[in-house]
Amino acid sequence: MGKNPFIGRKQELKNLKLLLEKRVSSLVVIKGRRRIGKSRLIEEFAKGKKFFRFEGIAPTRKTTAQQQRDEFARQLHQQLGLPGLEHVKDWGGLFTLLAEVTKNEPVVILFDEITWMGSKDSVFLGKLKVVWDQVFQKNPHLILILCGSMSSWIEKNIIGSTGFLGRISLKLTLNELPLNDCNRLLESRGFKGSAQEKLLALTVTGGVPWYIEQINPALPISENIRKLCFDPDGLFVEEFKYIFHDLFGKRLPICKKIVESLKDGSKSYDEIAKSLQYPSGGPLTGYLEDLIISGFVEKDDGWSIQTGQELRSSKYRIKDNYLRYYLKYISPHLRKIKKGLFRTMSPFALPGWEGVLGLQFENLVLNNRSSIWQALDIRVEDIVFENPYTQSKTTKQAGCQIDYAIQTRLKNLYLCEIKFSQHPIHIDVVREVEKKVASLKIPKGFACLPVLIHVNGVTQAVVDSGFFTRIVNFSDVALYN
Repeated sequence: MGKNPFIGRKQELKNLKLLLEKRVSSLVVIKGRRRIGKSRLIEEFAKGKKFFRFEGIAPTRKTTAQQQRDEFARQLHQQLGLPGLEHVKDWGGLFTLLAEVTKNEPVVILFDEITWMGSKDSVFLGKLKVVWDQVFQKNPHLILILCGSMSSWIEKNIIGSTGFLGRISLKLTLNELPLNDCNRLLESRGFKGSAQEKLLALTVTGGVPWYIEQINPALPISENIRKLCFDPDGLFVEEFKYIFHDLFGKRLPICKKIVESLKDGSKSYDEIAKSLQYPSGGPLTGYLEDLIISGFVEKDDGWSIQTGQELRSSKYRIKDNYLRYYLKYISPHLRKIKKGLFRTMSPFALPGWEGVLGLQFENLVLNNRSSIWQALDIRVEDIVFENPYTQSKTTKQAGCQIDYAIQTRLKNLYLCEIKFSQHPIHIDVVREVEKKVASLKIPKGFACLPVLIHVNGVTQAVVDSGFFTRIVNFSDVALYN
């Protein structure tokens, strides 16, 4: 089929193109999880420009700093024809050669997976900083891009480093594509399925471009999911190992335990610590922060409806749809999958499928919440707080969980119930949400506005009840807007 068309990232491309108008050298840092499209964005930006790309070697226990330098030297020779670079023992020399050869022309240079490139050498970044100051930045038409998937390492060692203070012209964090761009990507590949089928696919892939590109438009979504997730050679069967091992290294065991503790739903910090039998404070906070920065986990802050102020009652949840699908559905059956026992089984026949689907869909909505604001005609500047909302059970109040709540400065409280069903939603949803509203402690003067977010329609009884302020078809507002 050839290379997929480049879709989305309009703002990121605009930010990069603005650098060309500065007529001074630019140092750019781009981070984001693997498969999110960092390299593809840079390639799109560099079209029609002189472009050199250097990539580190994926590390193993035996990978050395010298092997990384040798590979960089090989790529220098391959792209620029520089001879006699074998076994150069100093990054400063390699960087200086590159800077000198490119100092008199407009050029874009990419250091891809910079963490792999430099993590084995404690002076790598120091040498890069020196050569940037002395040579690279003297070329007013040079853009040097440092790019990597280990977002926490980049935050700590580059963005948060005093060595690079005042030198970075642009920082970009690539998140998942919004669902309208996901839809465009699916359609560009010839996928002609229904909105429900598209959302079924996206509950597994999320908005990660490379995952979406693995969908075969000639097959129904159920067969796509089976082949990718449950065939012994399915691309998503081993994907967890690649995205997690490369990122977390020695921290892999504890980071894996954290996300496993969240696979069934969100937890507070204390609940995570208890489930892991891990002491509160100290390293656990850092591990959670690494998972958040890497895009796998989200921290949903709680707030007081009365005051509109943030509370300490935060919850952590898995943000990445593939990751939770893997932990919930692929990992428990890995041995059987490897034996080929799932070759003919539909993924929709597995126990608990609809419950998992509900959590996955809820994640899609939360990751694309701006679509809900637009559907409800809520302006961003009017929002006081928005997030999943939990009211803790006490002697004076019942416990209550709202899938997604929005509080506005005009004292409107939108309570969003998120439902994914393969059939129209029936009247039971009204009684379910009525119970939540009755449990919720709402201050005087507030308007409580229940909202139903669905995919596959609702029964006439739900409409006739008049209970919901708005009934939102998510596919209409997120896929096709």
